[in-house]
Amino acid sequence: MKKIISIINQKGGVGKTTTVLNLATALAQMGKKILVIDLDPQGNATTGLGRSNNETENNIYKIIIGQSDPINCIQTSCVKNLDIIGSNVNLSGLEVETANDSNRAFLLKEILTKNKSLLDKYENIFIDCPPSLSLLTIMSLVVADELLVPLQTEFFALEGITQLVKTVERIKINLNPSLNIRGILLTMFDKRNKLSSQVDEEARKFFKEKVYNTVIPRNVRLSEAPSHGVPCIVYDKACLGSQSYINLAKEFIEQENKIGA
Repeated sequence: MKKIISIINQKGGVGKTTTVLNLATALAQMGKKILVIDLDPQGNATTGLGRSNNETENNIYKIIIGQSDPINCIQTSCVKNLDIIGSNVNLSGLEVETANDSNRAFLLKEILTKNKSLLDKYENIFIDCPPSLSLLTIMSLVVADELLVPLQTEFFALEGITQLVKTVERIKINLNPSLNIRGILLTMFDKRNKLSSQVDEEARKFFKEKVYNTVIPRNVRLSEAPSHGVPCIVYDKACLGSQSYINLAKEFIEQENKIGA
């Protein structure tokens, strides 16, 4: 299986979906074949790549409950080289529906493993996780090779990420021993705000080289782009937010080259 990377933070509004959309787009525009799996019932990654989150049959929910095959659910996006398996609001009921299944944390992993030949054409698979430590997030932690954690440069961010690190350690012990945090991405950085610089400093002190050199600034274009159904890199490639994600993609590829060396 190629690298499966879950974009995760149990805190909402930290830039998870924005990171999935724009990092995936930047890599796709650099010639990499990328798949996004939208595991958030809100379906924002789905609509952000120009697809409908009202698709009732061919979505990740139907795949997990065994009523559809991944081959039927992979859709092209508005970006060349970038495909998506979309989400649907019915995904929010999955935890209740699978309450009696002792193996439910492994459902997504089993499905992707069975469809390895289908997914082998992708160089990276990004999973957009919901903003909670729910069953869906646990599923993404079990199936992932690595995690990318967007960290908002605000007061409670470091406190929240400590909780996340503890969860990751528990998952490694019990469910996925090979799971690793690939990188911490500082988001919504405001250079005029002293607090942003303090969070940056503390994060780099704690996570050291795990923190990406690229920092994502607060940028209105990043907020506007989803309403147009395209990633910001497509909406306005020249803006500061887009350029930051393009730099992140370059740093991401450098990481891969080091790992492969």
